[in-house]
Amino acid sequence: MSGQAVAALRAGRAVILPTDTVYGLCALPEHEDVLYELKGRDRSKPVALLAAAVGALVAAVPDLDRSVLERYLPGPFTLVVGKVGVRVPELPPRAAAVVRAVGVVAATSANVSGGPDPRRVEDVPEEIRAACGAIVDAGELPGVPSTVVDLTGLEPRVLREGAGLIPE
Repeated sequence: MSGQAVAALRAGRAVILPTDTVYGLCALPEHEDVLYELKGRDRSKPVALLAAAVGALVAAVPDLDRSVLERYLPGPFTLVVGKVGVRVPELPPRAAAVVRAVGVVAATSANVSGGPDPRRVEDVPEEIRAACGAIVDAGELPGVPSTVVDLTGLEPRVLREGAGLIPE
């Protein structure tokens, strides 16, 4: 299934991948439009860049401060840095293999915009599942989305409380 997911991503299709929190809807960054279409998401709300390691994020977005990222990642956080959100979740092995194979993906939760966060593949709306090129199933996940932390100001600011506790 991991090979099918990599092929689907490279073909410009969305895939469903498990993270450390909820199921994610992912595409290569150059094909992120498909995520907005499938979710019915407002394009003013950016999707995050997700990688299997901090180094892959820094390679994709060179102006990121690795030392700041490593304070929070890997873990259940989405960090807002500049105009982009970044995430390095503790991915299940098959999902990690997919993301490592492509480097970085654009990602958002695999639900209809504003809908419940999917803990299981069955919780992902059927129309989204049917439109995806592959689904990697890792069973039931915690179901609490990542904590979103804005790092653009002088002090970190929590924009959404979620699965992660802010390090001191």
